[in-house]
Amino acid sequence: METLELAKSLLSPPGDSIQEHIDFIGMSQAELAERMGRPKEKINDIIRGREPITTATAFQLEKVLGIPASFWLNREKTYRKELYELQQQEELEKEMDWLSAFPVNEMRKFGWLPDTREKHNQADSMLKFFSVATSDEWQQLYIHNYSLTRYRKSALHKQSPHAISAWLRKGEIQAKEIEIAEFDKKKFKEALTEIKELAFLMPEDFTQQLQNICAKCGVAVVFTQNLPKAPISGATRWFHSKPIIQLSGRFKTDDHFWFTFFHEAAHIILHGKKDVFLENVAGTEIDQEKEEEANAFAAKILLTENELQQIIDAAPLDEDMIYAFANKFRMPTGVIIGRLQHVGLIPFHVGNGLRHKIDLFNS
Repeated sequence: METLELAKSLLSPPGDSIQEHIDFIGMSQAELAERMGRPKEKINDIIRGREPITTATAFQLEKVLGIPASFWLNREKTYRKELYELQQQEELEKEMDWLSAFPVNEMRKFGWLPDTREKHNQADSMLKFFSVATSDEWQQLYIHNYSLTRYRKSALHKQSPHAISAWLRKGEIQAKEIEIAEFDKKKFKEALTEIKELAFLMPEDFTQQLQNICAKCGVAVVFTQNLPKAPISGATRWFHSKPIIQLSGRFKTDDHFWFTFFHEAAHIILHGKKDVFLENVAGTEIDQEKEEEANAFAAKILLTENELQQIIDAAPLDEDMIYAFANKFRMPTGVIIGRLQHVGLIPFHVGNGLRHKIDLFNS
């Protein structure tokens, strides 16, 4: 900060050039003010840099001192630009503590931020990443509005509101890049049948197909890498009147991925536009009733109670029977295994070989 103060003190305002010239020709500030028709105090303010040289002042100086107006305007522009840059550096100095709370290295690694180690550039890039002028606006938009203050009290600091806000912001940036139709709830709900078939078939481009199907219904689906201390499987919210489903593929298995997707879809269909839902974040102060509604919705889409009962009635099950039920109900074997584990029919260590791996970012 002392270096910045020194740099500011060494800046030469355009008034220095005025003073040098009138000293050279033997003119006082009072005479200059009289010849320009301006108050002496105003001329002194201009010379000391407290007041800018306006276009009118530049042309007055041209007439009185014989130096082109363009010289004074360029001198003023350069001075104000250099002064502003130093003031910006001072502001960025105040953001250093804020910056240090983010997983900057990972954000650089993922290409979310420019690859620089210079702290002032990092702070400037972080503000641009969030599209905010200062950390105060970030606090209001991403901590207060998304109710992330609760994570400051999480056990052992396992969650970070800064990391979570960065993950959410990246989803917003990704969503803006997707061209989507006007949101149509009825159309989106009907499309879930097509998406369920997509889950069963699992083509190599299933992520692109999922995005395309949802985009036609007015829903942006984005895939975002997890950050340290932001252990989120999925999130749903509305951004600029656009519903977003943001998925991380955190657990890297088909049953978790598809359950999370249909869970988030349920929030869009069943719940309000002002809600923000973050999944699998310990300590979240969630609306338990809405979460249970979303869970029930997702479970029913993937496997109805009747279908589940048919599987349960056929126990004890072997691998061939699981495949047979999967083909009958057009449902991945991994989803069936996950559901059977969840209801306690089989232990959690049984059947995991029938789950399919999903790695959204290293496929």
